[in-house]
Amino acid sequence: MKIFLIGLPGSGKTTLGKSLAEKLKLRFIDLDREIEKIDGQSIQEIFDKKKEPQFRELESKVLKSFCASDEDYVMAAGGGTPCFFDNLETMNRSGQTVFIDTPAKEIASRLMKTNLLERPLFARLDPDQLKDKIEFLRSQRISYYRQAQFIFSGVDISSGEIANRIKE
Repeated sequence: MKIFLIGLPGSGKTTLGKSLAEKLKLRFIDLDREIEKIDGQSIQEIFDKKKEPQFRELESKVLKSFCASDEDYVMAAGGGTPCFFDNLETMNRSGQTVFIDTPAKEIASRLMKTNLLERPLFARLDPDQLKDKIEFLRSQRISYYRQAQFIFSGVDISSGEIANRIKE
């Protein structure tokens, strides 16, 4: 079984993904970390040096290589992954997609506690701009996210809830 967690940056994909993988006894994959390993640069460096279009091409290539494998896993996809090329369609064909729909205010609060320089789309924003940017991204991406096979809304989503719904 392949499970793909999608949603905005800061929505909890990695945190939930690690817990879900543990519950299901599957490997956890963070797509961004895999891209960094393959390219030898951080996501921020890739965005800075190669720019977003080249990053998106690399992201799609790495995603599709995982989708083509026989391995079962839980993957935290990047926030934009479902929105480019035919990535969402590929994920939906390859396994189960789960949209983690976290409110923008909560995401902004979470992101303010992290190093924003590691997040290319938010790297140079002040706190007032951050929530606006999150809401803008949501408006641009929601039509993709809503094509997920499972949608979980709210702040207190548990990996147990996700595991139970997928097993049903």
